[in-house]
Amino acid sequence: MKNNLDKVDIRILELLQENSKMTAKELSGRLNLSQTPIFERIKKLEREGYIKNYMAELNERRLGLKQIVFIGVTLKGHTRSYLEKFVEKVREFPEVLECYQVAGNYDFMLKVILEDIEAYQVFVETKLSLISELGNVNSYIAIKKGKQTHKLDLGFLRSRL
Repeated sequence: MKNNLDKVDIRILELLQENSKMTAKELSGRLNLSQTPIFERIKKLEREGYIKNYMAELNERRLGLKQIVFIGVTLKGHTRSYLEKFVEKVREFPEVLECYQVAGNYDFMLKVILEDIEAYQVFVETKLSLISELGNVNSYIAIKKGKQTHKLDLGFLRSRL
């Protein structure tokens, strides 16, 4: 898919990543353009799929979710059916924030968030281990967060213009 963004589009995306609640009026002030073209550009960026969603970033710790665990999973088999069934079942678990099929030592990597390590044990015993396609599981307990962002650095796009 060809990228047809200009510098203004890129700047709008950067500003919305910083604050998705920023209005067209606020954006127009930051970009020295009138509101109507900014509003039209935002709608075009949404229509073309550059903007997928607007969301609030929640404070996990404030909500009592203090333990992040990364789980490397290998399956018993590697047919399409095994892979699809595993993903289907994992999607049902609210504790799983992310699930990636990967190349390497594992078939999948999961990012799980829970209240504490005891809640992780319960999750493994009552949910994860009951998936029939599951082979081996290796857990990596996060001790301290070094970096977390959902913001994409769009400098590489600007340099192509």
